[in-house]
Amino acid sequence: MSENAFTEHLTRDNAALVLVDHQVGLYSGVRDIPVGELKHNVVALTKAARVLGLPIVATTTSADSMWGPIIPELAAALPDDLPVIDRSTVNAWDDERVTNAIRATGRKKLIITGISTEVCLALPAISATAEGFDAYAAVDASGTFWPAKRETGLLRLQQAGVIPIDYATAMVEILADNADPLAGRVYEALDMPFAVLVGQIATALTKG
Repeated sequence: MSENAFTEHLTRDNAALVLVDHQVGLYSGVRDIPVGELKHNVVALTKAARVLGLPIVATTTSADSMWGPIIPELAAALPDDLPVIDRSTVNAWDDERVTNAIRATGRKKLIITGISTEVCLALPAISATAEGFDAYAAVDASGTFWPAKRETGLLRLQQAGVIPIDYATAMVEILADNADPLAGRVYEALDMPFAVLVGQIATALTKG
């Protein structure tokens, strides 16, 4: 973790998105967040990251033998040419292909999501922090199998210095200015069900 991890903003130049094990078999057991909401959040996060030009690293574990492929909703949101790194290690950070891909981005701030929160998210986030990266745990774009696993996972993350964040806040912090020409596309990608873009709706009604 850097000395200014808690004061330096996420930006388009210092951040990357890391997606760990968003696989169909693991999603079948998620119980701490509605699966539809989880899918919405991780897809929205990925779409907004693409609008903002963030590098993305995606990995699965034992896709052919245990947990299946990435959920189709997320697969459709990823760049067509993005390689998904399938590995056998429990901790994604223990696979050199994953860490090499992350280091190749040149970014020191990693927005990480995973299924499950306490393993697929927590373990690489803690490892990244130990190696000097600033890891941000996108909590509402991650999920797990029962409340105690979520609670213990989040406690362990915070004890290790990982920064908890939600999917929308991560992206609007990077956007930084609502006057940015990309703002409309970012908010469209985020598809925030808790906030209506009144101005866009009014404009659409006027044009109609």
